[in-house]
Amino acid sequence: MARRFRGSEEVKVDAKGRVSIPAKFRRVFEASDPDWQAGKRAQLVIVYGTRDWNWLQLFTIEAMEEIEDGIARMPRGSAARNLLENIYQGHADEAEIDGDGRLVLPQKLREKIGLTDSAFFISAGDSLKVWTPEAYAEEERALEARVPELEPGADPLSLLAPAAAKDEG
Repeated sequence: MARRFRGSEEVKVDAKGRVSIPAKFRRVFEASDPDWQAGKRAQLVIVYGTRDWNWLQLFTIEAMEEIEDGIARMPRGSAARNLLENIYQGHADEAEIDGDGRLVLPQKLREKIGLTDSAFFISAGDSLKVWTPEAYAEEERALEARVPELEPGADPLSLLAPAAAKDEG
């Protein structure tokens, strides 16, 4: 099983659009890049999505291969396949983390999400989402508003579907 991202970090964006990728996140990109080895630059894919996306999503190479394999299994010409190809292949750029642990975010992507002097990374399993800190604060409030009412003190893990019973044969 591939390594997963965990946690969140706010980082500075320099005038050239470079952001430092925290070490805990770099290790996941490295471990999930089949071609990576010590001394090489870890590869990743930046998905910037449709017009209404106000975040960027950084996928590991393994995660993007899994997504593309799923898209390839869909019927050619179907509306769903066309949409997913548009988002995850047409609205995506390949990138790499440089030797100093930085990622250059192209100007068009920074402008798309309104990124200026700081970026907020939040883990999303096999990807990282990149937001402006202000947009993420708004998204988090909206996310909390969509959570169904739980009894006071209820464990949020109760929202998970029950695990399938293991065969004891």
